[in-house]
Amino acid sequence: MSALRQRLIEDLQVRNYSPRTVEAYVAAVVKVTRHFMKAPDQLTSEELRAFQVHLLSVKTSWSQFNQIVCGLRFFYGTTLARAGVVEMLPYGKRPKVLPVVLSMEEVAQLLAAAEPGRERMLLETAYGCGLRISELLALQVTDIDASRMVVTVRHGKGAKDRQVPLSARLLTALRRWWSTHRDARWLFPGKTPGRPLSEGMVQRIAGRVVKRAGLRKKATLHTLRMASAYYYTF
Repeated sequence: MSALRQRLIEDLQVRNYSPRTVEAYVAAVVKVTRHFMKAPDQLTSEELRAFQVHLLSVKTSWSQFNQIVCGLRFFYGTTLARAGVVEMLPYGKRPKVLPVVLSMEEVAQLLAAAEPGRERMLLETAYGCGLRISELLALQVTDIDASRMVVTVRHGKGAKDRQVPLSARLLTALRRWWSTHRDARWLFPGKTPGRPLSEGMVQRIAGRVVKRAGLRKKATLHTLRMASAYYYTF
């Protein structure tokens, strides 16, 4: 590991950035380094501007574009203390796109299309607790508080913990699900011992269920979370 990369990681860690953010910011610096085949501290403001233009030319999504910009702004502004460079790295304007929202009938159709067991529990828990995919997979057995009927969501967006209500119906379903694997730590364990399911696996599972349900809308696990914010009846 280069000294610059180590310094960037340490600068992020001492500011309590999440591991996912550390990984994303490091990846941003690696990306620009490989593009120019030069050390990042040797790049000029004009080269960084040209890199942003390149990202647009290859149709990088606005979210990915801004994530890369965030990483570069932190690296040049904090790790290298080059404030002048940061001014040359503007954020992209977020397009105003209406979110896909499922009706109550479509939510029921989607949940019914999931196979009993892991598929259905993943979707029901995401919907019932309004969880992001990373929050869903990070759930541990000890996060389920049956005495208070709440679920503790740890290290959510902004590295903040929160608690969400737990219905009696979902609690019963979770207990039934856990009894099928009895993992000591993870609510949704993966194939690798001691690790939860991967995001890629869950996204593929959700994609199969959406296709099986025959929904015309472009639904994802995040769409189910959005539906939970509108009307939760599970």
